[in-house]
Amino acid sequence: MPRIPSFAAALCLGLLAAYGPLHAAMTELRAVAGGHFVAKADINGNPVQVMVDTGATTVALSYEDADAAGLRPASLDFNAPVATANGVVQAARVVIRRVEIDGVRVEDVPAMVLPQGAMRGSLLGMSFLSRLRSFAVEDGVLYLRD
Repeated sequence: MPRIPSFAAALCLGLLAAYGPLHAAMTELRAVAGGHFVAKADINGNPVQVMVDTGATTVALSYEDADAAGLRPASLDFNAPVATANGVVQAARVVIRRVEIDGVRVEDVPAMVLPQGAMRGSLLGMSFLSRLRSFAVEDGVLYLRD
């Protein structure tokens, strides 16, 4: 005889069928010296250290970090002018399949790859942050929630 699910189980199954698997995660990043938030991001399955930058419009990857993330920067078209702290450079537009920090995940993230030597390190900008359910800073801790 088939088992009849409870109302709660039926509701969960209905939501799963309507909206797909539920994924929600939250993490905390503590500020390092100077008040910056640095994290080890998983970019397309590859570890890349990033600094969170709410003043950056997009995720900005150094050439070297883009290479480490498997984005093959040598094959990219560097035709987008980008203003950096060191002046204007020509960057390449990319879409990162997945960016994840401690389980907090965003897919299809617009990003820019800067030319070799144009930037040390990478920035996790608003093209990632604005896609989260929330992010907030409180008492030197950055909370990310997807």
